Amino acid sequence: MPNPRVPFVLADERRALAPPQGKPLIVHVVVNVETWPFDQPMPRKLLSAPHGADAVPDVPNFSWVEYGLRAGMPRLFALFAERRVPISAFINAGVCDDYPRLAERVGEARWEIVGHGYRQRSLQAEGAGEREVIERSLERLERFYGVRPRGWLGPGLKETLDTPDHLKAAGIEYVCDWVIDDLPDWMQTRHGPLICMPYTLELNDSTLYAVQQHPSDTMYRRMLDSLACFDRELAHQPRVLTLALHPHLIAVPHRMVHLERMIEALQARADTIFMTGGAIADWFVAADARAKGT
Repeated sequence: MPNPRVPFVLADERRALAPPQGKPLIVHVVVNVETWPFDQPMPRKLLSAPHGADAVPDVPNFSWVEYGLRAGMPRLFALFAERRVPISAFINAGVCDDYPRLAERVGEARWEIVGHGYRQRSLQAEGAGEREVIERSLERLERFYGVRPRGWLGPGLKETLDTPDHLKAAGIEYVCDWVIDDLPDWMQTRHGPLICMPYTLELNDSTLYAVQQHPSDTMYRRMLDSLACFDRELAHQPRVLTLALHPHLIAVPHRMVHLERMIEALQARADTIFMTGGAIADWFVAADARAKGT
């Protein structure tokens, strides 16, 4: 079947949207904060097991990820506080149980809280319990932070055929799993429209470093090349540039310097605004209504 949720439209035939505060380059910085249980197989591996004989516990790959939480997250907190960059925290709700001090620091930094499953496990693996996992995740985050998340990214961006319906029914306003455009769009669900929020697989440290194993400066260079393309389009339509970050990947010493260069380059532009997922959703709803003349 074709796309069952978001009607197809060519990007250059969409209604023009007025940019937020007159700034057409919208930068969405996302930090994925995840918990990978020690007593289960790891969701992804940096180091394969000898002879392919995987076993639990998987100490090296667990350590790879927990290093990011222990040593990488303080680097990200410091950089984004110093630069005053608003952040969307795509957070496993289980972080509140497994790493409560880290969860507190996310709240203290005033990052926007976005649902990202309970622990790092695909919703497709939950079977009939998918709806319960979504609700349990949102309820735990709401109880910890005092506010219910407005947005969602599935672990691994995985969904079942029913996921958008469950998310909308649970009160979610935007979902980032569908990487199909550089602007938000409307997704159809059984319970009403849901915002399909731009995310990224191209400026995503998981794709670049964990999967494709590119050199440390690749994300910086790829961002500059992306901006060269966007610069030809921004006069006609805003663009959302998402940076998808994971502390065990981008916040290791040999990559942090390149993240700092990325933020510096973006903040040096006069046409750029940094926004969280919720802020982008609010802008899109208002701008789309104006574009429709309603």
